[in-house]
Amino acid sequence: MDGFAAVDFWLAREVLQRGIAALYLIAFISTLNQFRPLLGEHGLLPAPALLEWVRSAPARAKLIRPTLFRRVRYTDRRLATLCWIGIAVSALLVAGVPQLAPPWVPMLAFLALWIGYMSISSIGQTFYGFGWEMLLLEAGFLAAFLGSRDQPPPSAVIVLFWWLVFRLEFGAGMIKMRGGREWRDLTALMYHHETQPMPGPLSRQAHLLPKWFHRGEAIGSHFAQLVVPFFLFAPVLGLWIPGPVPGIVGTAAAAIIIATQLWLVLTGNFAWLNWATIVLACSAVSVPGVGWETAGSGSADGRAPGAVPSGSHALAWLGGLPLYWFVITSAVALLLVVLSGPALRNLFARRQLMNASFNRWQLANAYGAFGTVTRVRVEYVIEGTVDEDPGAADWREYEFRGKPGDVRRVPRQFAPYHLRLDWLMWFLPLGRSLDDWFTMLLARLLEADAPTLALLRRDPFGGERPRWVRVVSYRYRFASRAEHRADGAVWVRDRRSELVRPVSLERFVG
Repeated sequence: MDGFAAVDFWLAREVLQRGIAALYLIAFISTLNQFRPLLGEHGLLPAPALLEWVRSAPARAKLIRPTLFRRVRYTDRRLATLCWIGIAVSALLVAGVPQLAPPWVPMLAFLALWIGYMSISSIGQTFYGFGWEMLLLEAGFLAAFLGSRDQPPPSAVIVLFWWLVFRLEFGAGMIKMRGGREWRDLTALMYHHETQPMPGPLSRQAHLLPKWFHRGEAIGSHFAQLVVPFFLFAPVLGLWIPGPVPGIVGTAAAAIIIATQLWLVLTGNFAWLNWATIVLACSAVSVPGVGWETAGSGSADGRAPGAVPSGSHALAWLGGLPLYWFVITSAVALLLVVLSGPALRNLFARRQLMNASFNRWQLANAYGAFGTVTRVRVEYVIEGTVDEDPGAADWREYEFRGKPGDVRRVPRQFAPYHLRLDWLMWFLPLGRSLDDWFTMLLARLLEADAPTLALLRRDPFGGERPRWVRVVSYRYRFASRAEHRADGAVWVRDRRSELVRPVSLERFVG
C-alpha cells in the first residue's frame, strides 16, 4: 500500500469488480427464473400480499427493508423488468465497460445493482433468507467505491473488503466452536458431505474418504477460519515496514482461504457463498514490485494508469486519487467503521448471532454458517397419483433438480446458481411443522400449475393434474462402494412414515 492509494492491488480491484458483478448477474438470472412462481402474484408466498399487509398499517413499514416496490406497485412484469436491468448492468460491469469511465460511473452502476437486488430480497421472505443474500448486497455496496481503471483503488475500500472477509470467515469459525460438539471433536466432516443441503457430483466420494482425512478437513477449516483471517491485514504493515513481505503474507492468507473454498465448491452446492468468498479473498492479493504506473493497459483518455491528472481534480500526495473521490471513499469508510460496531461485538459475544443484519441497509453484517452439522439425512418426497382410490393407487414421485430423489441419480453441480425451492425442502425436516409455502406447493401440484412445475426436474404426469398427492419421509445415506458396484446406487434410502396423507384439490378450494 502507498498511503491513500492501494497501488499494488490493481489486480485485486479487477477481480472484485468483475467477480462481484458476475455474482449479481447470476443472482438476477436466478430471480428472473424463480421469483414469480415462488413469490410473484400467484406464487407460493405472494410478495404483493406482504406489501399490502405492510401498507395497511404504517407501523409495519420497519418490518421489511428498503425496496422500490414500496413506492411502485409490484407486478410480475415489473419484477422481470428490474431483473433484466440488473442483468444488463451486471454484464457491462463484467465486461469492464463502466470501469473505463470516471469513477462515479461504476459507482452508480454498482449502487443500482445494490438497490435493485435489495428491493427483491427485502420482499423475498423465507426464499431469500440466506446469509449470502446480505453478503452479496454488502459486497456490491463496497464495490461501488473501488474506482476506475485510470487510478489506483482507494486503500480504505480495499481494507474494508478485508474486514468483510474477516467477518465472514472468522465469524463462521467462531460459530462452529460455539456450536455443535462435532466441530470440537473433529467429527463434523464425517457427516457433512452426506447431510449438507444439496450435495454435488463429488460429495459421495468425499464422504467415503477415511476418518483421518475428515479430521484433517476439520482442522484445516478451523485454521483457515480462526487463524488465517488475521493475516489478511498484513499489507497494512507496508506503511511502516518496507519491502514485499507484508503483501506476500496477505496474499498467502488469501490463497489459503481460496483453497479451502475451492474444496467446498468441489464437494457441495452452496449457491454463490463459496464463490463470493473466493472473489472477496482476492482483495488481499497484491502484485509485489508492480506499481500502478506500470500496471494495466491504459485509461479511457489515453493516459497511463495511475498517471496523476493535471488541474484541481487530483493531488499527487493522494497517490493519483481525485480529491472528490478521496472525500467520497473516506466518508464511506467512516460510515462502515461506525456501522461495524455491533458486528465486532457479535464476533466475541457468548450468544453469537449468525447471518444477522444490524441496520436496514444490510451493511456491516454478521456472518456464519453450519454451527451444527446434521448427522442423519431425512428427505420429504412428494408423490402423486391419477387413480381415484388412494388406497390402491400407483404413486409416482416428483423429482427436484438438486435435492436427492432417484437413488441412482448422481447429484449435479448447480452452484453458484441458487435453487431456492430445493434448499427450502432441505430445511423442512429440521422444523417442527410444515411451512405455509409447502402447503401451497402441494396445491399448485394438484393444479398442475405450469410455472411451479418448471421449478422441478420432472413432472411424472407430463402436465396432467393428479387426483391425489401425499408426502412420505425417507432416510437417505450415500451408498457404500460395494453397494454402488452391486446395482449402481448412489443413495440408499428407507421409508420412515407418511408425513401428509393423500389430499386432493377439493381440500384446498373447499
